[in-house]
Amino acid sequence: MELISWNIQWGRGADGRVDLARQVDTLRAMADADVICLQEVTRGFTELRGEPGIDQVAELTALLPGYHVLFASGVDRRDRNGAHKQFGNLVATRLPVREVFRHALPWPADPHVASMPRVALEVTVEAGPRRLRVICTHLEYYSALQRAAQAEALRDWHVQACDHASRPGRSEKWPGPFTPEPRPAEAILCGDFNSKPDDIAYRRMLEPFDDTTTPWRDAWLHAHPGLPHAPTCAIHDKEQWPEPPFACDFMFVTENLAARIRRCEVNADTADSDHQPILLSLDL
Repeated sequence: MELISWNIQWGRGADGRVDLARQVDTLRAMADADVICLQEVTRGFTELRGEPGIDQVAELTALLPGYHVLFASGVDRRDRNGAHKQFGNLVATRLPVREVFRHALPWPADPHVASMPRVALEVTVEAGPRRLRVICTHLEYYSALQRAAQAEALRDWHVQACDHASRPGRSEKWPGPFTPEPRPAEAILCGDFNSKPDDIAYRRMLEPFDDTTTPWRDAWLHAHPGLPHAPTCAIHDKEQWPEPPFACDFMFVTENLAARIRRCEVNADTADSDHQPILLSLDL
């Protein structure tokens, strides 16, 4: 199974041009991915830099034939003219989809900085003989308070999922929404965490749990033991990111998947976004 995660900055490259087709070409050159997890996908925010199209979910659906495309908006509003505006995460997969959760991340008030609502899109897929959860997320950039709360929520949802996996609920007498889908403990959590490795949100994601919940492991560190993180931001777009390159996009896998990691690589060459895509390959 191959999965790519990328903050695509609504299709905008370091040259300032919005071009989703160019980004899809980059994705295809990296791998024939089974799952693609994208952050910063927009519907309606045409005023963003580079002037993206009115519906990037529709555009990406057309550019990715054969994929089931799922979208979750963190920001979902209407402007004064009634136009619909959304901003969030997208998962495209060729694997069978069994269940979808759209988790609104916590957004505690922090009046000292700019911020926006964030979301985690969770998709249970069938990968060969097993099911696993794929979670695509994007944490707050400006507010450490919100980022820490969001990391805590991701941990709490993982605890719940593992508890469902070990203690599945009963069904009603008749088939329907009370008939539960099996929730796997095995999972991949990826996205733009807006956290350097010394940030509280990143460190919290890797802390052990107080119970038997399967902990998270950093897939890149597992594949490259003893090496510092490869940077995923501030490589090409020096207008937005004048500081030295750094890592803030990560692939986490549950510990019960760590031994199945074949490779985890950052594409440092592409300048098609202000972030770099990450490829994870698992032997399933």
